[in-house]
Amino acid sequence: MALAIGIVGLPNVGKSTLFNALTKKSVPAENYPFCTIDPSVGVVAVPDTRLEKLSSFSHSAKTVPAAVEFVDIAGLVKGASEGEGLGNKFLSHIREVDAIAEVVRIFEDSNIIHVHDRINPVSDIETINLELILTDMQTVAKRLANIEKEVKRGDKVAMKEKEILERVRKALEEEKLARKVIFDDEDSVIVRSLQLLTMKPILYVLNKKAGGKNLDEMNDSRYEELLAYLRLHGASFVIVDAGVEHELSQFEGEEKEMFRGELGVKDDGVNDLIKKSYEMLGLMTYFTTGEDETRGWTIKVGSTAPVAGMAIHTDFKDKFIRAEVIFWSDLLGAGSYSIAREKGLVRTEGKEYVVKDGDVIEFKI
Repeated sequence: MALAIGIVGLPNVGKSTLFNALTKKSVPAENYPFCTIDPSVGVVAVPDTRLEKLSSFSHSAKTVPAAVEFVDIAGLVKGASEGEGLGNKFLSHIREVDAIAEVVRIFEDSNIIHVHDRINPVSDIETINLELILTDMQTVAKRLANIEKEVKRGDKVAMKEKEILERVRKALEEEKLARKVIFDDEDSVIVRSLQLLTMKPILYVLNKKAGGKNLDEMNDSRYEELLAYLRLHGASFVIVDAGVEHELSQFEGEEKEMFRGELGVKDDGVNDLIKKSYEMLGLMTYFTTGEDETRGWTIKVGSTAPVAGMAIHTDFKDKFIRAEVIFWSDLLGAGSYSIAREKGLVRTEGKEYVVKDGDVIEFKI
């Protein structure tokens, strides 16, 4: 399932450094605006201890994690909706992703310039979101103009669309994100067709710096204002140190944890970012496991068994007969498939079964 998260933010807030930490893929991260002109794409493994346990259980020759795609998008600036700073090109890249990870700088460092010459996280968020709002206002206005003839003729479909668009326009004019407007299922279909930027879910990534002047460690009023802003808008956020995580991405296991301790960084913010991004897209994981391979498969929450099977091959939907299902911890607890079957832990499910996160499934066609 190819769903992508776009990493956005002002220039020099740590977007490309974060992308490097996420993907271990080298992209430019020099200390100047607009160094990233074309988006870079990386497929990132979703951290999941269940996968390793299942792989050990099955003595699998190969282990393949579930994955999510991240896109490094160059920095936006004030006026991007009018084409400033290559804005039109960058905004088009945002349109192509399914969700947004908005990087917000919460550290002071005189050696790393800020496009506004002052660290103010709330102001930075408002600058980015306003550009997204202004772009969407242009999209809505253009669509309203295109359907005006049909509306004047009394076309019911066009009149319904106009009513929905006017609701969206009102919210945007109040500097609200379109996703804050409540739509029923029918209305949502119309709104989705517009590919509005402010309909995309946003995860705010608060980027700090080891050894730097971090607002959250200074009891700075700007950080308190940031938290209040995020609470007011019901926004999700994670805290990361992109620079440290980039350095640590070169290590694994105990060595990585040793260096983490030496650098004084307790939490793996990147893992939190990946997991929250995965959840934000409404995704979950089921597993297949055996001697050849243990693999995590990415599906939308609420998928039925045949739809979930499509992650493997379309035949699993088109030719679906049944699925044998056991929850991952039940399988490990039983010690073997044969014992799990004896205990009645392996269930036979049909087409209507809704797959649960952590199911281990064998499809029958």
